[in-house]
Amino acid sequence: MQAIVTAVSSSSSHSFSKPSRDVIQLLAGLGVEGDAHLGTTVKHRSRVAKDPSQPNLRQVHLIHAELHDELREAGFDVAAGDMGENVTTHGIDLLGLPTGARLHIGPSAVIKVTGLRNPCVQIDRFRKGLMKAVLGKDEHGNLIRKSGIMAIVLEGGEVRPGDAIGVELPPAPHRPLDVV
Repeated sequence: MQAIVTAVSSSSSHSFSKPSRDVIQLLAGLGVEGDAHLGTTVKHRSRVAKDPSQPNLRQVHLIHAELHDELREAGFDVAAGDMGENVTTHGIDLLGLPTGARLHIGPSAVIKVTGLRNPCVQIDRFRKGLMKAVLGKDEHGNLIRKSGIMAIVLEGGEVRPGDAIGVELPPAPHRPLDVV
């Protein structure tokens, strides 16, 4: 199965959920045009409070549609954009990508994976119990964060549902994703 974009979302406000769009425009070095997290420095409010000069490693948030399916099976009504993601994917193991992987999306956009999204208390405010549902444990008891990955924009372009996603792995050895 080919990896594809199933939905795109953006919001100019710091709301938890982002409405679905027909298309989003990625801007090199900045993020999603018109999105509250657009910029070269951090825009996430808790990170701005700590140090507003930090580089923005969270320009684009991606979640795999397979997570939405898993959450629906667990009784949660969650749709694309509901958990704040900009790009919803299908057919790609986002959480298994290494740090620095490049995703070629659509005809021209290229993003570089920077790390994992760390779920916060807002998830439970959105749907009670959702925080526990997006956290898991592996066979060694290590915490698994399932609420998506973050990336920066290397090459801009339009992204829309149906766009193909190509994966370019960084040189080995690969570093697993960590929270950004």
